[in-house]
Amino acid sequence: MLLFCLLIKTVQMRTFSIILALLLISCEATESNSSRQQVSKTKVQKGKNGNDTITLGGGCYWCVEAVYELMDGVVDVSAGFTGGHRKNPSYEEVCLGTTGHAEVAQIIFDSTQTSVQDILKVFFTVHDPTTINRQGNDVGTQYRSAFFYNSNKQKEIAQTIIRELNESNAFPSEIVTEIAPLTIFYRAKEDHQDYYENNSEEAYCRMVIQPKIEKFEKVFKKLKEEN
Repeated sequence: MLLFCLLIKTVQMRTFSIILALLLISCEATESNSSRQQVSKTKVQKGKNGNDTITLGGGCYWCVEAVYELMDGVVDVSAGFTGGHRKNPSYEEVCLGTTGHAEVAQIIFDSTQTSVQDILKVFFTVHDPTTINRQGNDVGTQYRSAFFYNSNKQKEIAQTIIRELNESNAFPSEIVTEIAPLTIFYRAKEDHQDYYENNSEEAYCRMVIQPKIEKFEKVFKKLKEEN
């Protein structure tokens, strides 16, 4: 992890052999060659009066971001960090696991089109909420399963869903998802936004993110946004 983070600015995604060597170390990062700022600004206008926000950590933020960008009722998704003690953390600092921050996706959604319940149902399906500080080969506190609520209502909904999942033995182990109030959300740099959309042919996207998208599309057909 440490070696990967120190080299992160110099590793190019197109160097396929290097990527394969690093895939088992952590959620890789690199500079993308495009941005969707104009598209994102357009999408934000859709929800208007019904907009609400939810912030989720489920391993690499690119995985969470990619899934919710496909969900009906979602207005915009931003990759970033929260839950730690370091102000204005960089990706490299978070990657070291010393800032206390989790990689998260902050989701703006139209509450007249979707709900906190549906968003959390997707969340507990596309990641493993029973592993502490890891998702697959991404290991560290920055990859913890976490839900950062912005209201007591969101907190209560999350607690109810987790209790019901545990009582029904939906998973072989109990859910360890952190439930905490949202403090400050730090948006990641622009080349980390919309990562799957801009780099879907890269190795990490195909091997790690794509299976999560396929699971979402299979299980939640009715929740998928129509293009």
